[in-house]
Amino acid sequence: MSIEAQGIRFHYGQRRALDDVGFRLEPGSFNALLGPNGAGKSTLYALLTRLFALQQGSIRVDGMDLQTRPRAVMQRIGVVFQNSTLDLDLSVLQNLSYHGALHGLSSRQVLNAALPLLERLQLGDRLHDSIRSLNGGHRRRVEIARALIHEPSVLLLDEASVGLDTGSRQAINRHVRELCRDRGLTVLWATHLIEEIEPDDHVLILHRGQILADNRASVICSEQHCASLGQAFERITGLEEPASCP
Repeated sequence: MSIEAQGIRFHYGQRRALDDVGFRLEPGSFNALLGPNGAGKSTLYALLTRLFALQQGSIRVDGMDLQTRPRAVMQRIGVVFQNSTLDLDLSVLQNLSYHGALHGLSSRQVLNAALPLLERLQLGDRLHDSIRSLNGGHRRRVEIARALIHEPSVLLLDEASVGLDTGSRQAINRHVRELCRDRGLTVLWATHLIEEIEPDDHVLILHRGQILADNRASVICSEQHCASLGQAFERITGLEEPASCP
């Protein structure tokens, strides 16, 4: 499903967080939202997921307006936020079941959906383990499974790899790309880590609440006459390159 945003403006009191933000994400595509901390990425995600109400502008998913058809739109969206919201004292299955119930799924439907998802995420043997017993990378994988349990068409990830070691970051990025390719998910991956982005990815560069670039990573580099996206980012924003992973 496509996502289209037009004319989004959002303020916290007198502080402008987003200023005339607009973009379109094609169905079944992997898209990276690149920006430094404070660029407005989390605010945009809060608007896309109705945690915040739109102040100005519109968001449409497959042609449906988020404000006039919120339930239908949210049924098509899965989300992984930067801060974990898993219940540490419940099992993997219990966390998935609670989320599935919110979408009207029965315990049997959750189990049938969870097993192949967890197998794909290499957690098939952890179904009854508590979240507390999992490491950070595995918890993120559970969050991805939870976001997909109701079979959405859109997956939003807000700094999903933050705080993880290099191997876990790479594994999660790889799994999400495979899901995008094999299931036709439309993915928006917010990050400030340049190495999580590949040359053919559609990239939105957000800085100080504005979209400064909107194209494939390789095209952005070519337009800026730069050898790397990091260099292009520095030229476009006037900032140093986003930090590389340790």
